Order: sequence, then structure tokens, then C-alpha cells
Amino acid sequence: MTWKEKLGSQIPAELGKEIDIYETQIELRKLGKIDEKLFAETRLRRGAYGQRYDNGQRFDGFQTQHLQYPHSGLTKGPDTMWDAPGMQRIKIPFGGLNPRQLEVLADVAEEHSDGILHITTRQDFQLHFVHIEDTPTIMRRLAAVGITTREACGNSVRNVTACPLAGVCRTEAFDVTPYAKTLAYFLLGHPDVQDFGRKFKPAFSGCAGEGCGLVKMHDIGFVATERDGKRGFEMYVGGGLGPIPYQAKLFTDFLPVEELLPTSQAVARVFARLGEKQNRARARIKFLVDKLGIDEFRRLVLEERKILPPDPRWTKWLPFDEKPLKPASSLHGDRPKGFDAWLETNVYRQRQPGYALVTVACPLGDITSTQARELADLVRKYSGDNVRTTVEQNFVFRWVSEVDLPALYRDLKAIGLGAHGAGTILDVVACPGTDTCKLGIASSRGLARELRERLAANFFNMDSAVKGLRIKMSGCFNSCGQHHVSDIGFYGNSRTIANRKVPHFQVLLGGKWRDNGGAYGLAIGSVPSKRVPDVVERITERFVRERKGNETFQDFYARVGKAESRKMIEDLMNVPPYEKDPSYYSDWGDPREFSMGDIGVGECAGEVVSALQFELSAAERLNFEAQLAHEAGKYAEADRLAYDSMLQAARGLVHEQWLDVPNEPAVVVREFKERFGGIFQPSLAAYLFRRHEGAPSTTSEAAHRVIEEAQLFIEGTHTCGDKLQQRKAADRAAVLQK
Repeated sequence: MTWKEKLGSQIPAELGKEIDIYETQIELRKLGKIDEKLFAETRLRRGAYGQRYDNGQRFDGFQTQHLQYPHSGLTKGPDTMWDAPGMQRIKIPFGGLNPRQLEVLADVAEEHSDGILHITTRQDFQLHFVHIEDTPTIMRRLAAVGITTREACGNSVRNVTACPLAGVCRTEAFDVTPYAKTLAYFLLGHPDVQDFGRKFKPAFSGCAGEGCGLVKMHDIGFVATERDGKRGFEMYVGGGLGPIPYQAKLFTDFLPVEELLPTSQAVARVFARLGEKQNRARARIKFLVDKLGIDEFRRLVLEERKILPPDPRWTKWLPFDEKPLKPASSLHGDRPKGFDAWLETNVYRQRQPGYALVTVACPLGDITSTQARELADLVRKYSGDNVRTTVEQNFVFRWVSEVDLPALYRDLKAIGLGAHGAGTILDVVACPGTDTCKLGIASSRGLARELRERLAANFFNMDSAVKGLRIKMSGCFNSCGQHHVSDIGFYGNSRTIANRKVPHFQVLLGGKWRDNGGAYGLAIGSVPSKRVPDVVERITERFVRERKGNETFQDFYARVGKAESRKMIEDLMNVPPYEKDPSYYSDWGDPREFSMGDIGVGECAGEVVSALQFELSAAERLNFEAQLAHEAGKYAEADRLAYDSMLQAARGLVHEQWLDVPNEPAVVVREFKERFGGIFQPSLAAYLFRRHEGAPSTTSEAAHRVIEEAQLFIEGTHTCGDKLQQRKAADRAAVLQK
């Protein structure tokens, strides 16, 4: 009996029909009767992604085994979902789960994946190494317990996230859970959200001062507030991270709760109608809000709201009834070894006396199928149905009677989930990076693991101010690890040293997790991956040594300044020759020599790259000077220096083909466009063209953005330089063969 037959009426009719259609589309695609581009968006909207295919070998320390894929029988093959496994993303609105759902997730991970559930920074789950022919079965099994993968990916409304403390938080205005849940299902499959140029991410927070909801980095966000006894939201639009982060703009300081759904619908309609469709790099709503200005965008949305046909669902909040399993009781009795440290970091006293919220720390966001089943049993035992995922890649048990905390700790420890350090510097957040992501440059997971181990070894001796810091990292500049809103952030890049690739990470300081992602960090320098732990140690030690009173890390960094902060790590940027220390030339957790692809080897290529590296070093210096000018409030000068840094990097590339290139901006831009238009990443090249053709920036936010764009343009120049090296090596080989 198939799962479709076995589950029968347990699957909601609408979801079942959609999955049937999707399964038919898979068969039609295999027969060549559906265009691959069209089918790609179809499967993405069902949460099915392609993933990096790396000879079936995982180097993440969690599970190191050679995976054989029964459907394809391949150990190496094309990087497509037909011939190699992919990734299935699973949508969990506001992170809310029950034990039965967790058990089914465990089952499908074990039977159709590699036995690991990965919690994402959007409270979703991801299964890796999934064959596309298994995805309809996975979807049916999940649908039978009320979980969907619909619009988990693609140009759609992604998972609606919300603070995991909602309803039990001591500082919230009110519980945002019912509103987050209702918005999630109201927009799911709604006809007004089917024509976006890119993804759209909503978020909710119960209070303004914390970071649990990170509202200000979202496409649309809501912060609970009350006015004259009436519930409403501060509403924000146009935020987003990605390569160039944008702070969301305040749409209104009070949106009555009954206006939540229709106003969100109006925003979606304006975005669908006016948002970019051709250039994906400019298709997020943040670019539309920036282009129109918040006042004009607000006017358009309010006009759209006036003409919306009434919908009875606008004020019908989906039921949400959360009850404690046991009576409230204070903590007393024996405390097992290690309990006090866990209690200090992993337990939050709810506003309801006698109850606690417990965070189950999941390093790297991973949990095995076996652990997930055992965790489900513990939820039933201590919390009833009250468990959620978090954007910090953990689980939380809610409504745990305080008297049960020692017993819960013992049980969590017995299944390998009793680690302390949740919400501290140990709780390092990382995207999948090079483990499974096609865009990953450096191993964010490998680095996160190494950092956690080193920090844990000294955790009990740390100053409390350091314990409270947050570290987030991404394997590339796209910020899936949310590196922009951490105290210390990192994103992966690479550098070529003596014709060998070396994994690096840009260091970002100045980000702010609190205030719902209140500030974004800027890069101060790129260090070899193997020196990142030293960077963290040096920065935190100086913070403790020179901190004044109760000074926050952000205030300390602002006082010390960017120039001095860079000096702290400058010596760590150096890379020794391969012959002296080959360890720098491989990534964390991967014994192989680091590679970005087929890089040519040759004497001429080495000389070319050395010259280009010299030019790019000058470009990076100029962009750092732009940061210093920005820090000093000289926004026009910051803009000019960032623009100059892009011109310097572009001139470096042009110089390789035209030694006598004039140092004139118009000539450099024209020659860059003509000579490298086919090999330079278009979205990054657009940063130079747009600034060259546009007006200089005069505000802090605009200059900040040009600095970010310049850094990414320089990163693109490094990549293009590698391609140039490859071409020259191939040309040289062809000549020698003749």
C-alpha cells in the first residue's frame, strides 16, 4: 500500500490535490514535457531545492559517512535534483510544533534523508540528501499531521516567524502567536502573493527592545503595542539582509489588529504590481521601498487598501489554545551536576509564576531522528504540546513546571541534548555553508563547531559581558546566517595566495541583535578561516580589558573606532606560504586542499594574480577608509571613497588586459563593461554602474549601502580574477601544446 492510500482522508483535501498535481509534474518533467525553468519554480514553491553535491561525503563532524543514494546509485554526478539528492524545506509557522509532528519529521528524515533534522534561522526544518522522487511522499506524510512545505521556497511568502517567548514573555505587550499563525495561513496560496519577483519574509515580535523577532530586518514586520487599551502593531516594511542589508522603514506606529491582514494583503499587491521582475538582484521589496520612498510606498498601499474587496477572514483569528500540562510549582529539591550552569543559560522564568521556558540547545541546528523522537516523548512528559523552534536554531519547551526542571535536565542530558549556553556566545548560529549550499564559499558550519568547542573550554572563566555576546556566520555574503545583526559576524570568501585558494572570512563588527535587529555590522577585514578563533579571542579580550563600566559591546566598538578595530586583527590577516603551513589551505573539517573549482596553474597566471591582488588590496584599503569617513559623519566623503574603491578594483581587472588604461572613471567603467561583461557577476557589476551613473550619497544610510556594495563588488573582482587566471592558464597550455 502506498502512503497516498494509507493516509487517505488524513490529508486535507486541498493539500492532497496540490501534492497530486506536483507528483504529476515530476513525471511530466521526466518525460521532457515541462520546461526545466518552469518546473524549477514549481518544485521550489513546494520547498524542494537543489543542493551542493560533494561526492556524497559530509565533513561536518556530526555524521561522517559515505552516502549511497538508492534511487540513483551515484557517488558522483551532475548537480541536479534528478541525478543527485537535494534539500527539502519544511514550513513551521511561528515555529510551533506538537510531539506527533516532531515524530513524523523524525521518521521522514530517517527514511528519506540522512537521519538529521536541521533547524533553520527562520524556524523551519530542512532535510538534506533527499531524492526528488521521494518528495511527494514526504509532503503527504507531513500534510497528514498538519505540516506543509508549500511556499517554503521560491518567489513567495516564506515562513512567518515569531518570538518563541510569545505568550510567556515578561516584557511583551501581548501574545503575537494567534496573529502570526493567522497571517501565515491567510497568505498561504493567496492569489495576491503568486506574482512576486522574489521572496517575501514576515516576522512578529511582542516587544521592541529584544531581538527575538528581528523585525527590522524583514520584508514586513510587526511589533506588538497597545494604545488606549487597544491592541495593534508598529508595522515595518522594506527590510532585508542578503548581500546588501536594508533597515526596514516604519510604515505606521499603530496598526489596529483588525487591519493586520488587509494591510498585509495591500502591501503584497503593491509589491506584486510594482516590484522588479527581470533583475532578480533588485527584486526584493526593500529595493521598491527604497526607490519610491516610504511616504510614497505608504500612500500606494493605503490606496490599495481602500479598493480591496472585503474578506470575512480578515478578523477571524485561527484558534490557538496553549495549556500547561502540570500545575505551577517552584524549583526545589536536589540539583544534578551541571544543572546550575544549564539553569543560568537555558531556562527563562515565564511571566506566569511557577512556570519556565526551557531552551534545548542544538549545536549547528542539528538533531538526529532518534533524538527527535526522544525529544517528542519529553515534550509529552513535561510540556504537553508546547514546543517551538527558534531563529537561533534551537527548540524551546514552554510551560514547564519549575519543580520538574532538574528531572528534565537529566532526561535531556541522557539523550545528548543537555548542553548549556543557549543565548550566549556559545550559541553560534551558522548557515549550511559549503556542506550543502551551492553558493557556499567557506565552511561556516565547520568554523562554528570549532569556535563553539574553543569557547566552551573557557566558558566558566569568561567575563559575563562576553558570555552575552552573539556570533553569527554565513558561508558567503548572502547573510543566511544573519551575520549582519550579530555582535561579531563573519561571512565566507576566498583569497588566492601564490596561485592557491585560501578560505577566508570577512569580520563584521557593529551589528545589533537587540531592538529587533537595530543595527547592521560592517566588514573590517578578511582573515584566513583558520585564524577566526584567534580573532574572536583577541576582540573579546580587549573588550573585557578596556570596557568602561557597563558599556555594551556596540558602544565599545564605536568608541574604539573602525581604524583601531582593524589594527587589532591586521596581523591575523596574513597567510604563511603553503610550504610553511599547509593547514591554512584547507577548510575547517575538510582535509582536502581548498578549491573554488578548476583553477589553472601556471607561472604566468601566478604573476597575473599577484598584480591583481596588489590592485585589490588598494581597493579594500579605500573602502575601509570609506568606513572611517562614515564613522566620522562625513557621508559624502564615505560615498566618494567607496566609489573610488570600486573603480580601483575594476581598473585592476582592466589593467590586466590593457596596461595603459587611463585613470579616468568613465574610461574604466566603459572598458570594464566591455571586457568583463561576460564573466563578472551581473548583480555585483550593477553596483559600480549604478553608482557611476547616479548621484553621490549624502545620508548615513545611503553611504552605508554604497560601502556594502563596494565590498561585494571587490569580492566579485576576486572571483573574476580567478576566472581570468583560469583563462590565461588555458591559453598558455594551448600555446605549449602547439
